[in-house]
Parts: sequence; structure tokens; C-alpha cells
Amino acid sequence: MSKFFMPAETEAHERIYMAFPSSGYTLGDTAEDAEAARTTWANVARAVAKFTPVTMVVDPSAEADARRHLGDAVAYELRELDDAWMRDIGPTFVRDGNGALAAIDWNFNGWGAQSWAAWGKDSKIAAAVAELESTTRVQASITNEGGGIHVDGEGTMLATRSVQLDPGRNPNATEVDIEAEFATQLGVEKVIWLDRGLTRDNEEFGTRGHVDIVACFPAPGVVLYHDQQNPEHPDFEISAQVRATLEAATDAKGRKLQLIGVPAPKTLRDEEGWVDYSYINHLVTNGGVIACAFNDENDAVAAKILADAYPGREVVAVDATELYARGGGIHCITQQVPAV
Repeated sequence: MSKFFMPAETEAHERIYMAFPSSGYTLGDTAEDAEAARTTWANVARAVAKFTPVTMVVDPSAEADARRHLGDAVAYELRELDDAWMRDIGPTFVRDGNGALAAIDWNFNGWGAQSWAAWGKDSKIAAAVAELESTTRVQASITNEGGGIHVDGEGTMLATRSVQLDPGRNPNATEVDIEAEFATQLGVEKVIWLDRGLTRDNEEFGTRGHVDIVACFPAPGVVLYHDQQNPEHPDFEISAQVRATLEAATDAKGRKLQLIGVPAPKTLRDEEGWVDYSYINHLVTNGGVIACAFNDENDAVAAKILADAYPGREVVAVDATELYARGGGIHCITQQVPAV
């Protein structure tokens, strides 16, 4: 029986949490890399703050850099950090039967105990954010990340087997086990399982396949999905598989899904290999949609699709190239607190 219910991300937000990059892989190897990371995180925060107050969690060592980039655009909270992917290290906010907020702590372990990841400090951030919001923290019985799930607010979830059934996260767990926990903590009645995420995200520095760069619900019964249209890219086949799965699915209300393909950027590769640039990884918050841009000819195409999918909201594009070079996008670095 469900104890809690996760609202759709399109509902009103009280606040957005982010974390400022301060060390490791996210900062990169050079001073120029580090400044590029700080600038991009700050650009996203400023875009979000046009619509919703932002609290930036900052490692004490990075406070001066954060304030230099953001000034009074955000509120600051000092906590020790390993990395800066708030969607994953922070809690997922839900409501109980009385409408009060609670915070689900997914037992973050570095995206399945990845060899390159550090998570001793980040594993405490869900509890810290719950405390900042004066909400009850609920310890989940599984390991998961916020980027690994997407709900429609009416009982349906999108997820990938490569994440929740990853032996590094939930060894010996079955789909039934995972679905039972999502039902309890998020009020999910039906999980639509995709087999995996995008190619780059399944490589060394990826998450093993987060759903939030693959597909999302802009509204109940409607799914936006990443449509790689160039057969040279290995994600061409993955997009076809995703579409086939979604075409065959129904949601918790028994509806067939309306599918809207969002063309992938024309850019296929960077110096590391095939890119996983995706316009799916956007943040919807109050009157705005904070969208990824890549200085690509499909940026405008995607922005128009998002504007149509979220009528009445302003689409603000932010260059996300430096985010994706580090393993994620705008949705990955933000986490919403639903309005009570």
C-alpha cells in the first residue's frame, strides 16, 4: 500500500535545489575546465531563478567561487560535497496522504559504485536537504537516483532496467521488488520499463542508463522521447527500441501513449566518442522550461517542440555542452521541491 505520492514535475514548485561543482571529474583537469563547469552550473541556476527560488548547496572550499559566479541570485547552504548532480544525490520529494512533504533518500552509492566515483559526502546530501526543508526523511529499501525515474503524476513511471536492476545498485532484486518499492514510496501503479539508456551514458563515465535523457512525461498520457535520426549513431537503434516499447505500452489509467519524438542534435561525436546530447533532459519549473542547447541546428527545433508540449511556459535555452561533457544535463543538476 502506498504511503506517499510523487507529484508530476509539471506541478508548482516551492524551490529548486542545486549543488555547485567543487572537485573531481566534474571540475576537470585544468583551471579552464573548472571555470567552464562553474560557469555552466551558474548559467543554469540563473535561468531557473527567473521562475523559482534556487538554493545552491556548496562545499565550503568552493564558496568563494560560487559567490563570484552567482552573487545574490541564489541562497547558499554550505555542506561537504563530492560532486554536483543534485537530481541524483538529493532526495525525491513526495506528499503523504495529508499533503505534507516527505523526502525519499535513495541510498546514493555513486551510480552503482562506479570505480571513478566518490560518494561518502554525497550520500549524506539527501538527509541534509530534507533537514533544510524541515521534512521527514524516508530511507528507501533500494538504491536509485532521481535521474533514474520519471512519473506522470497519475500513477505511471518510466524507468530503465539497466539502472534499477544494476547489480551495483540492487543485487538480486527483481522487477517485482523494485516496483513494490516504487509503489510504496512514490504511489506508482505501473512502471513502463525501458531496457537501457543511451550509448554514452552506458560507457565508463555514465550512469548505466538514466531514463531522464531518454523519455519523459510532459503531461499524463504523453511521452517525449529522444529520437536519434542518424543511422550512423548507435543511439539510432536505441531510439527505435524505445519507441517500440512505448508504442506497445499503456499507462496506469489504461491509456495508449501519445508519443512525440524530439530529434537529437545533429552533432554525433566529440573528442571522447559518440555524444548523448539530449533535449529530453530539461527542467520544468513553474512558468519556465529550462532547456538544453548545444549550438546545434536542432536547438530551435527542440525548443519549439518543448514550447508546444508545455503550453503557457517560457522556454529558456542554456548551453549544456559542458554539462554533457561531464556526464549529464540540466535535469541532472536540479531537484524540485513541490509547492505545498
